[in-house]
Amino acid sequence: MNGMRTIKEVIEPEYVIEGAGVLLRRSIAPRISNLYDPFLLFDHFAFNDPVEGPIRGFPMHPHRGIETVTYMLEGSVHHRDSLGNAGLIGPGDVQWMTSGRGILHEEMPRRGPQGNIYGFQLWVNLPAVLKMTQPRYQEVKETEIPVTGENGVKVRVVAGQVGGIQGPVTEIAANPLYLDVTLSPGSTFTQPIPPGHTVLAYVFEGQGLFGDQTVSAVRMAVFNDGDHLQVSAGSSLVRFMLIAGQPFLEPIVPYGPFVMNTREEIQQALADLRAGVFVQP
Repeated sequence: MNGMRTIKEVIEPEYVIEGAGVLLRRSIAPRISNLYDPFLLFDHFAFNDPVEGPIRGFPMHPHRGIETVTYMLEGSVHHRDSLGNAGLIGPGDVQWMTSGRGILHEEMPRRGPQGNIYGFQLWVNLPAVLKMTQPRYQEVKETEIPVTGENGVKVRVVAGQVGGIQGPVTEIAANPLYLDVTLSPGSTFTQPIPPGHTVLAYVFEGQGLFGDQTVSAVRMAVFNDGDHLQVSAGSSLVRFMLIAGQPFLEPIVPYGPFVMNTREEIQQALADLRAGVFVQP
């Protein structure tokens, strides 16, 4: 399959409540249908409306079989886990956590200097052979993420390559592309993407022409197959997260914070949690 990728569908995020009462815009969520393989979930979170009351976060909770990716734009998230890790994810920082066989962690947001909290969380599936691997983190500070582009195009490269510039997150099974792209009015961005890879674009500022269709914030665009994506900005700026990766083509069984391949593996995760052996040193 050659040619420019065109839009397959446009998703309008739904408001959902997660954690300890956190209001999120959710574009995709784990489903047995696995339509966006290898991507499972994409949330857009903010705590900027005073009527929401005190900030609530995500108290200690388990994960198994997936990778969670937190990308902050404003504010910060303090995290800690059952393995003794702790830290702060600040503006422009990324945490790519591979939960593997099991981890318990919490994420508690903090407002930035302007009083805002703003960011994204992506869940990426793991193939069956890696679902019970040892947990690990790739924590990347804002200054470690390369920025590239010209002629009105600015790209922060978190994972994958843009014009020979490699993102700092590596050794991910899905061979992902994870980019923060900003186009000034009148500019165009073209990115080669291997045929067969799943491609999503989350538009969160402005509007642009994505392949053959105009998409405005706040929307998620899902693309048909092809070998490259082209995005053009018209009279206004457009900013979006570009997400691409190789599907695993495996059945999945999602259950809350667990995504495994069979019901028996989900039952085992719950049994391990009850028995206190979910987390291994």
